[in-house]
Amino acid sequence: MNRAVRVGIDVGGTHTKAVAIDNDTFEILGIGSVKTTHDDVLGVSAGVVHAFEKCLNENNIGPEEVMFIAHSTTQATNALLEGDVAVTGVIGMGNSFLAKRQSVIKDIILDETGKRKIVTHNKYIPLKKFDQTVAKRTIEELVGEGAEVIVASKAFGVDNKREEEAIATIGKSMDIEVSQASDISKMYGLSKRTRTAVINASILPKMFETADSTENSVRQAGIKVPLMIMRGDGGVMDINEMRKRPVLTMLSGPAASTVGALMYLKASNAIFFEVGGTSTDIGVIKNGRPMIDYSVVGGHKTLISSLDVHVSGVAGGSMVRADGQSVVAVGPRSAHIAKLPYAAFSKPEEIIDPKVIRVQPLENDPSDYIAIEGSDGKRFAITVTCAANALKLVKEGDYSFGSYEASYKAIKALSDELSLSVEEAATQIMDKASDVVIKVINFLADKHKVERSQISLVGGGGGATSLLPYTAKRMGLGYDIAKHAEVISSIGVALAMVRDVVERVIPNPNAQDLEDIRNEAIQSATKSGASPETIEVQMEIDAQTNKVRAIATGSTEVKTTDLVAKVDEAEAKALVAKSMQTPEAQVYLVEENEFFYCFGTMKNDQQELRIIDKKGFIKIQRGDGEAVKTTVGGIRNVVDKYWEDLAVYKSDIKLAPDIYLCIGAKVVDYTGMLELSQLHMVMDTELMQHGGREEVIVVGARNNL
Repeated sequence: MNRAVRVGIDVGGTHTKAVAIDNDTFEILGIGSVKTTHDDVLGVSAGVVHAFEKCLNENNIGPEEVMFIAHSTTQATNALLEGDVAVTGVIGMGNSFLAKRQSVIKDIILDETGKRKIVTHNKYIPLKKFDQTVAKRTIEELVGEGAEVIVASKAFGVDNKREEEAIATIGKSMDIEVSQASDISKMYGLSKRTRTAVINASILPKMFETADSTENSVRQAGIKVPLMIMRGDGGVMDINEMRKRPVLTMLSGPAASTVGALMYLKASNAIFFEVGGTSTDIGVIKNGRPMIDYSVVGGHKTLISSLDVHVSGVAGGSMVRADGQSVVAVGPRSAHIAKLPYAAFSKPEEIIDPKVIRVQPLENDPSDYIAIEGSDGKRFAITVTCAANALKLVKEGDYSFGSYEASYKAIKALSDELSLSVEEAATQIMDKASDVVIKVINFLADKHKVERSQISLVGGGGGATSLLPYTAKRMGLGYDIAKHAEVISSIGVALAMVRDVVERVIPNPNAQDLEDIRNEAIQSATKSGASPETIEVQMEIDAQTNKVRAIATGSTEVKTTDLVAKVDEAEAKALVAKSMQTPEAQVYLVEENEFFYCFGTMKNDQQELRIIDKKGFIKIQRGDGEAVKTTVGGIRNVVDKYWEDLAVYKSDIKLAPDIYLCIGAKVVDYTGMLELSQLHMVMDTELMQHGGREEVIVVGARNNL
């Protein structure tokens, strides 16, 4: 019997790495790594195929064994960063002067110089004058002005997009790609929705080119399962769906690393950062869920949700800048960009009588980046990795482990010029590098209300061991380095689930509104490649903005297997004690059902809680809460009691408690609800999927923030 193999491919700035994982045992079967093919005729898609073929061929994996294949892509982000975008014609439609004004999208500036931009041309069709002839003539006028792709955007198109669909049909007959704004987002807000569609349309030609070459190569290799593409929100979608909404793939690389930490490392509550050679991606995982925000392009927020991952310009290969007295900065330029070898990865005898020189890696860069030059003319970069090796912070066997002697020799040349010891110079380098990531960590912790006592740092990427332990020590935090850290992003791609999100603005939604958006999310996830039988939907309501969000996740196959072995009560208790930073003897079991344990401990006269599933993932951590086991039929009585008993009153404000349900094999999060009646409605959309006698753990927590 053939194995079932999941393949994930991550496209990094330096390397493209493929990982094959056994779907039943969670074992890594093989890794294939190649240099990212930025300069290839086929672009980075050539590297995706090379890495994939290398992974299979070198590890004796047959094409027929692959049951899931997905890859992250830098194409959308790179197209925008490099200005490799199509001129976009915008057709706005509506019944008012306001709609006409809001559907006009000016050129979208993509860089600080203003040279890279999405050039737009705008037309407007009043709905009372709309017909096939007018629509076709308008497209022809835009093409005549230079438009290569078209956006159709109608005021209130999310409610009725008939005219948008008509323009798309006409465009297809004219061999012109059309993005329908209401396909890209279901949110009201004509200007923002139209701008998001313009960004999507502008990258269509580039993305089609990549998608077609990648899919053809995968098919030629004998893979028959659908090719999936990583989304920026941590899910995957079918390549055919990507052809309609390529903008959803923005930041799919950083998303992959966070998903890897979440799925593979059981990082339920952590600030995760992946340290590469050029940059570090930093994101937050809270209560087993990665934090989400809207993507920003050209200084404007879009309506595209992505993992809230911040890219920091310091990493293992970051070069050093120095004046005559001290190290003044580290990064953002890397040794890769300067085309210099790391001193740490060189042989000591290659570095002959080194002297400090100052270089300018790219035009317009500062001219005080440090390199060393030997008497034979060979040049080497001093990097963060070199400093970590010189301080003996990296252990043998780590991906960042290099030559202590070579690192010491290189940094001594710099320390002599600065009148410092080697240790002092190396420490200055590490301090400047960690300052950059500490600033981002603190910002994200504050933004997502992660208590400092609950912060744990989890590191991945090839450069993790060079930067993360030092950063954790400076911050006084615990940390973990991922097993197979150098390929954690590829692991994240391999383990990703199909995901789709439907958002709408619905003031005072009723039960039918919630059921409609739930069904729409299921349909969207099905179109993206999920088997309907596997789809689960999480409903969220933001009472302050009137946003209703349905998040649908599912698998590409009906028969799913648990990738993670179960933990028993003792193992779960040990994991919880570590999370609580409390001796195991002070941790007690509060409740248990088929899928979850609930543990507690007393701190400052408050019960601190952890809900941990029986795979070892901590799903909820709260500092002041209660939990009780009941049935589906008894949930409302428990929730109503918690709503009153756990409310917090401050001046004239009542802070409602946060409610969670551990129902079936999932945790449903109802945090942020302001009205009990609204909570009842949202819960009912979930409870109707379950039998009345099914056991459920209800968790309530005081909201002291």
